[in-house]
Amino acid sequence: MLDYVTDADDPRLSDYTRLRDVELRKSLEAERGLFLAEGEKVIRRAIGAGYPIRSVLTTPRWLTDLEDVLGDATVYVASEEIMSGIAGFPVHRGALASMERLPLPAVETLLKGASRRLLVLEDLVDHANVGAIFRSAAALGVDGIILSPRCADPLYRRAVKVAMGAVFSIPYARMDDWFEGLSQLREAGYQTLALTPDQTTTPLDIVKTADRVALLLGSEGDGLSSHWLEEADETVCIPMSAAAMAAGVDSLNVVAAAAIACHGLMRSAEPPSEQG
Repeated sequence: MLDYVTDADDPRLSDYTRLRDVELRKSLEAERGLFLAEGEKVIRRAIGAGYPIRSVLTTPRWLTDLEDVLGDATVYVASEEIMSGIAGFPVHRGALASMERLPLPAVETLLKGASRRLLVLEDLVDHANVGAIFRSAAALGVDGIILSPRCADPLYRRAVKVAMGAVFSIPYARMDDWFEGLSQLREAGYQTLALTPDQTTTPLDIVKTADRVALLLGSEGDGLSSHWLEEADETVCIPMSAAAMAAGVDSLNVVAAAAIACHGLMRSAEPPSEQG
């Protein structure tokens, strides 16, 4: 159903208001059980992943690009000026979709599945970083992601946008209990590896991994908590070059570290090649 709107204050568009007001959006989206997908590719991926559409807000220019996947959804069509007034900034990708959230699986459900390689994120609060890590994990074949209770929401608009929709393609769950979270992983048969900048720990590329491994990544500033470092089965690092260390570069940002670690983690899951 198409509905042309001419007023940025139209109450029917309240799902889309003040998108850069983080606290408002977190409250509004939690209360209404929604998230926003931005741009044609991300909207298509959200629909393909089974998220129901609440409504779509777009401009006439972008309408035809989405017609084949919108079905009988309510579609609000506005000028670029009106759309910018609603969102609070120019929406260069031309389309926004308000989607209904699906229930998250319990951590136990994720752990009981066929997942062999997991990432566990402790207190990463930057939505862009969380989105980028999801994108790396999905691209490199990680089986799932577990979030600590205080981690940023992967379905927040900024995270979804940075992930290019990868948050829809990789299973994830959120812990209820940070303090006992690693015990739950070990009970499910996972080896827990804590990634740290400390170059005296075991290099990730030579660590002996078990069949099921959970790699722990810490927050943007402080890294992993002392509790999780102590609780982990082993601490590991990404080796830095001697030249980098001499120049005072002793670590990577969490997104770069996650991408390298995901690659190493998945290589360790590959069966050894046959010689002969």
